[in-house]
Amino acid sequence: MNIQRKPEWLRKKVNPGDQNEMRSLLGELRLNTVCQQALCPNISECFACGQATFLILGRNCTRLCSFCNVEKTAPLPVDSDEPARVAEAVQRLKLSHVVITSPTRDDLPDGGASLYVATVEAIRHSSPKTRIELLIPDFQGAVPSLEAIVASRPDIIAHNVETVPRLYQIRSGADYARSLEVLRFCAERAPDIRTKSGIMLGMGEQAEEVLQVLKDLRATGCAYLSVGQYLAPSRRHYPVQEYVAPELFESLRKQALEMGFSHVESGPYVRSSYHAGKYT
Repeated sequence: MNIQRKPEWLRKKVNPGDQNEMRSLLGELRLNTVCQQALCPNISECFACGQATFLILGRNCTRLCSFCNVEKTAPLPVDSDEPARVAEAVQRLKLSHVVITSPTRDDLPDGGASLYVATVEAIRHSSPKTRIELLIPDFQGAVPSLEAIVASRPDIIAHNVETVPRLYQIRSGADYARSLEVLRFCAERAPDIRTKSGIMLGMGEQAEEVLQVLKDLRATGCAYLSVGQYLAPSRRHYPVQEYVAPELFESLRKQALEMGFSHVESGPYVRSSYHAGKYT
């Protein structure tokens, strides 16, 4: 079922005027953000506040997830100067918390882990007090890549499971068990680094399936959780099956906290990096 009309609670206005200053900075430094590439509905709010989630390793993904708006064409070569430009943006924006993510780069031997490490190093050098969150792909479960990520010592390592196992056909090339192992590996190797994951609702999942995902995440040691409403970027993408009411998000937040998550953001407009600095 493809639902066309959004309910009142999902009619947030996007104001391009609020984005001008941030877009100018990003253009000057030749940087990408997931905010722009994923058509995030929170972009005006975040850009107006000087917040952005930086997308390193280019804009093109090697996987074909049917829910995601990131481009699926052939990736460009790695830009070795990108970490320094990200660090400059973080410094100029005076960010207290920054989220760094990327498309999946299965074409690279290390999946792009080395550029994540270089980006962390560059930010630590110019903005040592900034809290760094890495939202990583699964690196095909490669231990050397995950070890490099952990050794770079970010404050948070995030990896999203996105949906329930039964619906993983929408995550082409991904594997639910592998994603759990990524989180488990990071939590076990560095217990002092918080791990985080996110799931979208409205894709056809059942309530008991969602609760099982939360239990699976807690079993890995995952401390932080984001739960938001899936919104199809276009008619070409996987269709929304349900618009979940705000009170159900709140109920799920309470249940997740009862399971032992340290911090949970759950609501229709919640995204993995939305209000990321609030996770404590």
